[in-house]
Amino acid sequence: MTQILPLSRPQDSAAPVPLIDLVAQYQTIRDEVQTAVTRVFERQSFVLGEEVDNFENDISEYCDARHSIGCASGTDALVLGLMALGIGPGDEVITSPYSFFATASCIVRVGARPVFVDIDPVTYNMNPAAVEAAITRKTRAIIPVHLYGQCAEMDPIWRCATKNHLAVIEDACQAIGSVYRGRKAGVLGTMGCFSFFPTKNLGGAGDGGLITTDDRDLAARLKRLRVHGDFGGYNHIEVGLNSRLDALQAAVLAVKLKHLDTWSAARRENADRYRHLMQDAGIADRVELPTEAAEHHHIYNQFIIRVRDGKRDEVLAGLKKQGIGCAIYYPRPLHLQECFSSLQYRAGQLPESELAANETIALPIFAELGAERQARVVQSLKKVLAEVESRHTKTIRRAA
Repeated sequence: MTQILPLSRPQDSAAPVPLIDLVAQYQTIRDEVQTAVTRVFERQSFVLGEEVDNFENDISEYCDARHSIGCASGTDALVLGLMALGIGPGDEVITSPYSFFATASCIVRVGARPVFVDIDPVTYNMNPAAVEAAITRKTRAIIPVHLYGQCAEMDPIWRCATKNHLAVIEDACQAIGSVYRGRKAGVLGTMGCFSFFPTKNLGGAGDGGLITTDDRDLAARLKRLRVHGDFGGYNHIEVGLNSRLDALQAAVLAVKLKHLDTWSAARRENADRYRHLMQDAGIADRVELPTEAAEHHHIYNQFIIRVRDGKRDEVLAGLKKQGIGCAIYYPRPLHLQECFSSLQYRAGQLPESELAANETIALPIFAELGAERQARVVQSLKKVLAEVESRHTKTIRRAA
């Protein structure tokens, strides 16, 4: 889930630039959404049903998956995926510590143990080289995260999983439409899990989630598990969850899905513009910009810059004073969260994840951002960097 942080009042008269602007997107599709919502109310069928069936079919076609199963949230998608695989107490699941909380909490919720491996410092995704060493006789699955809208390096992860008879659950909650070597997120593992939280590239009017898989038996079990394990006619053959995708959400999402590739293309265009603007402003070598790996198609759910040398928090504060929407995703890696202290990880154990948590900033990247506001973001960043670097230079001189 994306947290939207408030802006400080800008020191000049220019309007603030929000980190996310959902209203701007809605204005472009208002009539389509209103028609879809009205249709649901006219039918008075609000849970599962035709709207959800149609949306699931649309997603299957979009992702090139055989089966899609809607549910109540991206978190529930991950939980249901683990449940469908029979993962529980005594099992281990390997994943990334640099992600939203649900990536690890879903493992704990089914009674299993998360095992964290460090990330690649360039893409921020799971480092495949670290996975093999983390496998034990208790390992049952791997959950790679397609963070910020770019797929993890799936071929070596999949080879490792196949060699060791492990399932692969893609945490694709930030990555619908992202492509890896010609295939879309959601069909690169045993199953893929998506979130439709409103700030995602494909966001609903509230919570929503979905699981994709090519496995017919897994799909059938997932459909049971989302309705309390009901096989039909109140015949419960296992204990599941109440985790159904609402018809209203499906109707809204079906409208938005038609525009998704256009919006993602606009985000990619914004990312390219940032690179050019920062190069022209002379700051491209003073911050680290996102890298799109070879044979990947990045859809930029977030545009992440990296500020080294302990200056990140000062830059973040300076941008907020300039009225620039910005945030940290994520300020504390999962292996150092208090609720996971029983796992006995310690600071310094996963250094790349810890560095990323201390050095990254998300800038506005939404499709409707526009060149003028992007230019303001870059000029504000240039100003703030100069101020921060000046302070650091003075501090070093005084210390000398």
